[in-house]
Amino acid sequence: MRYKTETRPYIMMVSGLASLNFLQLLFLLVGAYGSGVNAREMTELAAHSASHKDQMNHSLKIFFTMNELKAGKFFPTSLPMNDPSTSPPLLPREEADLIPFSSQELPQILDYFSFSHDSTQAKAIEDAVKRCETNPIKGETKFCATSLQSMFDFVRSIFGLEMDFQVLSTTHLTKSIATYQNYTILKVPKEIYSPKMVACHTVPYPYAIFYCHSQETETKIFSVPLGAEDGDRVEAVAACHMDTSHWSPDHISFRMLGIKPGSSHVCHLFATDNLVFVPKSTH
Repeated sequence: MRYKTETRPYIMMVSGLASLNFLQLLFLLVGAYGSGVNAREMTELAAHSASHKDQMNHSLKIFFTMNELKAGKFFPTSLPMNDPSTSPPLLPREEADLIPFSSQELPQILDYFSFSHDSTQAKAIEDAVKRCETNPIKGETKFCATSLQSMFDFVRSIFGLEMDFQVLSTTHLTKSIATYQNYTILKVPKEIYSPKMVACHTVPYPYAIFYCHSQETETKIFSVPLGAEDGDRVEAVAACHMDTSHWSPDHISFRMLGIKPGSSHVCHLFATDNLVFVPKSTH
């Protein structure tokens, strides 16, 4: 079932993007009003999405604890630059709403994109749709946004219809072609105080899908300045989830950190194509 809520004029939402870097802002706004892509482009984008899934699996090395958020801390991680020109397009809502998006409609989805039912692209689409249909954990509100407008609607349903918001993202300050390398925290990370947050993660799919969620439990947000061994400089956004008691025992972070649900907080960096929404009044 698609999420629905009251909307305000789109022009009022644009101010919420003030914290995005220029390329991301251009990608979101142009993509939101674009005319979509043809079947050939969809095929290429699905193949790109499948390869991106492998990168996501590789980037699972990003989990850590809050006591590691200190100047001079050294760790290897994956923070590849996001190139909006090669990213799947974010469709306008009126177009996205016409495309089937549920596990029950999987055959229609594959036919829509002209994908073979036993192809790699079909498996990627099935995984994405099922991920969006999984039940939220206790205290979590989740939604898969298929358009910029629906993403903003969900954010305002969490913050309140009249609350202005800003968007944070991990940003490369220099150009880098590395996908995985050693980074060092250059100075003490700065906490971004916020009573609520909505995190939106890209989902491998022929067009842009964002898995957005918010949790009632406390989450601390930090701005983390990083320096890489190749000279790259990154202003990263990190989140520390203070209560993990309701997380699945199979969550990859527990295996990586050697902890159990509820025994410790868990922190992670956001990839460059992820978006973090916080209320505008945040200081």
